[in-house]
Amino acid sequence: MRISELSAVTGVTVPTIKYYLREGLLPEGERSAPTQAAYGDVHMQRLRVIRALLDSGVTIAETRRVLEALDTPPEKAHDLLGTAHAAITPPVDDALDLTEAEQLATQLGWEPGMCSQAVLHAVARALQGLKRAGFTVPDPVMPVYLENIRRIADAEIAGVPTESAEAAVRYVVLGSVLVEPLLLALRRVAQQVASAERFGGAGN
Repeated sequence: MRISELSAVTGVTVPTIKYYLREGLLPEGERSAPTQAAYGDVHMQRLRVIRALLDSGVTIAETRRVLEALDTPPEKAHDLLGTAHAAITPPVDDALDLTEAEQLATQLGWEPGMCSQAVLHAVARALQGLKRAGFTVPDPVMPVYLENIRRIADAEIAGVPTESAEAAVRYVVLGSVLVEPLLLALRRVAQQVASAERFGGAGN
């Protein structure tokens, strides 16, 4: 199909598609003439991934890292997860103290070498933000977080496709980026439901 047809099928404007081509996010089409190229299913799928990532707030640079993970996945399934997370996790900050982050991770079953430094640093960064705000997660609440986060992770990892490395990376990356906003939104719904049940709310 021509670029105008690709635009019509995906809902992405022609100027935007050309921008993605210039940025190297979208592979070049098969040239049929100096000024014309043919596009196919690969381009449609890639455009949907790009739009999903950008629409969820991922930057162009982060999107590029995600696409690199999709294009050149590692051989081992566990390394695959680290590569996928690295694409959407802020870089390591050597100034952060990981002690408390590692203590929490241990309660999830973590042992040294099990996960990338980047995700531990992300935990440490979040804890630092809590401290700066003067907020402490109540003692009865943190174990509930950890127990249910582990249950969610177990269910997600059990669902990782095994037919190909690309399918696994796509599942992990898009699942992380696109599902996290859903989890946050559902948490807020649940908080309001729990609040209404405890304190009284609409309809009571």
